[in-house]
Amino acid sequence: MLQAMNTGHDGSMTTLHANTARDALSRLETLVLMAGYDLPVRAIREQVASAVHLIYQLERMPDGRRIVRSLTEVQGLDGDVILLQDIFVWDHNADALVATGLRPRFLDKLRAEGIEVSANAFAAPVKVQVEPISARAARRARVPESEQLATRRG
Repeated sequence: MLQAMNTGHDGSMTTLHANTARDALSRLETLVLMAGYDLPVRAIREQVASAVHLIYQLERMPDGRRIVRSLTEVQGLDGDVILLQDIFVWDHNADALVATGLRPRFLDKLRAEGIEVSANAFAAPVKVQVEPISARAARRARVPESEQLATRRG
């Protein structure tokens, strides 16, 4: 599969079982090594970095639904390390797939194929920061215990 992907067969897709995008790459390396090819790990990583562009990670939620947990771009090699960049990640609080704010490098390839993607598609969601309540305000806002209420009334 990896050889086919590196010889001009665009549009290949495969399934790996792993817990993260990084684990999927490690699993792919292991599968190549288990196949009996006598290649150094560096050569395997070069082939993987050249052939694999995106990693979609799926997850089954406690309610049984399957969600896309992350969409991660493979950006190439830096020394012996394959560089990954999350483009979208699942936000459990929002119960939605949200952009990280990082634009993928493959947008130029999409444009060359006539596919236009709005820059807004990759805009990170606005996060609202809540200021912590001061200790004094927290004391004023504290609900009295039932024993305290009984003492005040009596």
